[in-house]
Amino acid sequence: MAQPATTTHENWDSKSTTVVVKKLSPMQKPLVILGALIAIILYIAIVTTSTWTQGTLFIIGLALGITLLYARFGFTSAFRRLMSVGNVQGLQAHMLMFAVASTLFAIILSSGFSFTGITPKGYVSPVGVSVLVGAFLFGIGMQLGNGCASGTLYSLGGGSSSMILTLIAFVAGSVLGAYNFEFWQNTPALPPISIAESTGLGYFGGWVVQMLAFALIYWISVKIAKKKNPPMMKPLPTTTGFKKIFRGSWPLFAAAIVLALLNALTLTVRGNPWGITSAFALWGGKSLMAMGVDVTHWVYFAGPNGAALKNSVLMDSTSVMNFGIILGAFLSAAAQGTFKPGKIKPGVAGAAIVGGLMMGYGARLAFGCNIGAYFSGIASFSLHGWVWAIMAMAGTFLALYIRPLFGLSVPKSNDSIC
Repeated sequence: MAQPATTTHENWDSKSTTVVVKKLSPMQKPLVILGALIAIILYIAIVTTSTWTQGTLFIIGLALGITLLYARFGFTSAFRRLMSVGNVQGLQAHMLMFAVASTLFAIILSSGFSFTGITPKGYVSPVGVSVLVGAFLFGIGMQLGNGCASGTLYSLGGGSSSMILTLIAFVAGSVLGAYNFEFWQNTPALPPISIAESTGLGYFGGWVVQMLAFALIYWISVKIAKKKNPPMMKPLPTTTGFKKIFRGSWPLFAAAIVLALLNALTLTVRGNPWGITSAFALWGGKSLMAMGVDVTHWVYFAGPNGAALKNSVLMDSTSVMNFGIILGAFLSAAAQGTFKPGKIKPGVAGAAIVGGLMMGYGARLAFGCNIGAYFSGIASFSLHGWVWAIMAMAGTFLALYIRPLFGLSVPKSNDSIC
């Protein structure tokens, strides 16, 4: 039963842990073994079909999936909790993640450091009508689909049945966005703006500006939480000692640092930061080609995107990392004993399909999702990443009024946890 806010949420800042030590479910050993075998086979197939670099990216994908699942690191839930009741735990973790990633990206991009000889380039995209509309649609979609791009993948791997529908719809929406890409490309837009390179500040100056922005947002978040006294996130079960790494849940702040490190590693290995949704458009494009639909004349599939249609998906670095995320999450859920797919309620199914379509379409318009545009965009010092965040927040706010129509809950201020 929900408790009064005046007695439940006292001293929010002293209770802001996201994990709690308690008895864990038994490890699902057969599933762990199955997942490990699939990972080995897939790794061999990737290296054989492509290169050792692709194999490394697959391993990074596994690590990303493990990290996301163990911390239940959310972008969708963080936005929803913030906009509904003022819970800032997720947003604060984002600011830490951005601070670490921006620091590493500034060093990598300014020095040109690379493990593979590929010159690193961040995700810096135009700011215009397509980003405003796309990010807004994505913000609504992720709240209906109950997961963003990364959330869809790791929740699917973790056993969430509805995410099958979300992913299928996500792919379909991405294809539709690719089909309409030429139209949105011709809408009004500013050129790509880098806070570091386009302003004359350089990477050190840009880093200072972003650090101040992150600190300001963090400070504001503390003020919001103290004023609203929101319900805390439900702590995840963990354990003690060495087992904590492989069996227990991870604190949000620890996962934020790991995700930042892995994104920087991705930049130094493939020359671009972490992204997710371009692979969805590729999967959808390949599916249409297999059904006899020629998509090669679409503007979106001109150049590198078109070349990828002719190759195996194992040669597409984003696809390989996505496979790793799903499999890494599956291994983690099995290790925690939580891989238990269930039935999908009609309302949830409808929301998953609508949300997936909106996210897929929105991601193509906005030059990325919560990872490619928001996380990697801001870490790359791109103005479009900041604009994406604002518009996705606006979409989230509207979605709070739409979710109940599908039978989905919205956190309330008198909840004991959210």
